[in-house]
Amino acid sequence: MGSLDLSSGSEVVTIHVNEAKNLLQSGYRYIDVRTVEEFEKGHVEAANILNIPYLFITPEGRVKNPEFLKEVSSLCKEEDRLIVGCQSGVRSLAATADLLKIGFKNVHDMGGGYLAWVENGHPIKMEEPKKIQEPAIVEDKPNEEL
Repeated sequence: MGSLDLSSGSEVVTIHVNEAKNLLQSGYRYIDVRTVEEFEKGHVEAANILNIPYLFITPEGRVKNPEFLKEVSSLCKEEDRLIVGCQSGVRSLAATADLLKIGFKNVHDMGGGYLAWVENGHPIKMEEPKKIQEPAIVEDKPNEEL
């Protein structure tokens, strides 16, 4: 699809969602860099998937997650085969570039993101809403004798 040159000499390789699907089936790990709320509404169905937001939505606008690289590094090795995706392909491109800059070697950006994944009819998964367990109400009833 395309590439972005980096000063480190590495370049971001953007792949089509069909290629991403094949790579995921061959053992690649998927990193969804969307917000937790976006992820829970629906995400790429993959056997090995992580949700690590690249940006947070704040009252001031979108702010880069200061812990993004640390979180990925704590869960993935530099040699791991990774595909990075977001909603439309913008955040994942920046996230992939950042990962390459710190030494990750086998990282691909999924062009078009989740929207392109859905448009191409690939499987998605939706998270079950987290149910808040309400405490059972126990009424005080006098013991009745029979």
